[in-house]
Amino acid sequence: MNRLLTAKAGRYVPVYAVLAIFSLAMVLPFVVMIFTSFKGDEEFSLGTNHLLPMNWHPENFMRAMMMTDWATYFKNSVVVTCLAVIGSLFFNSLAGYTFARLAFKGRDVLFIILLIGLMVPPQVTIIPQFLIMKSIPLFGGNDLFGQGGTGWLDSYYALVIPELSGSFGIFLARQFYLQFPRALDDAAHMDGAGYFRTFLQIYLPQSGPLMATLGIFKTVSVWNDFFHPLIYTTSETMRTVQLGLQVFNGEYRIQYNLLMAATLIVSLPLIAMFFIFQKQFIKSLVSSSVKG
Repeated sequence: MNRLLTAKAGRYVPVYAVLAIFSLAMVLPFVVMIFTSFKGDEEFSLGTNHLLPMNWHPENFMRAMMMTDWATYFKNSVVVTCLAVIGSLFFNSLAGYTFARLAFKGRDVLFIILLIGLMVPPQVTIIPQFLIMKSIPLFGGNDLFGQGGTGWLDSYYALVIPELSGSFGIFLARQFYLQFPRALDDAAHMDGAGYFRTFLQIYLPQSGPLMATLGIFKTVSVWNDFFHPLIYTTSETMRTVQLGLQVFNGEYRIQYNLLMAATLIVSLPLIAMFFIFQKQFIKSLVSSSVKG
């Protein structure tokens, strides 16, 4: 028996070895970021390339936070991320419920079009989105025809509205709601509940794993987004934390130690959030792959 178990375990040694190598490769950049954040300016002037700092400088974190108006940047990122996550959780789950539980004409065609949207990079649609944001009537000095002003540009509207839904979120929600038995819908309809009430009172309370997963993906996406805030905002008061990191890119050199210190601070909320919701995250990924 022991020989059988030993032989069976031995077959998985190469698999574990490969997984360990990939894990180290994923962790290594984070380790380098941590050690670089403690290095002094003199190490970069000398051109040394050691993993560990020659002298530890914990004051780098304070120096990095004093370089610019981080309070404004963090406030903007928190507001935009919270609004985008709350809105996307509702709209993505509602759309996913519609595709999974409602039978209507053209449903499969619409879902195929939705999946095609997963293959379109955001850079392709950025110009049409920019023109739409700029031409919103009666906002930003625009007239009734969307002319004469800036519309939603340089405002929370431009940073939040495009994030309220997405192809991946709807797809994941549909896969999650497909696993529920049809008897739930039949019982709700017998009690006189409509589709929207069924969603709110039956499906939404059971969507904890789905909400945790979508929330993590959306939070990471919006918090780390550099491209859209760069395009949609122009004023200092609307910058997010990712734009704030550009302050360390000087004209002649990059302050890598301060950049890594600020990056580590900016990353801490995402790391903490993942560890808090990791159980729901794994549970949703497993359940979403059961059916569909």
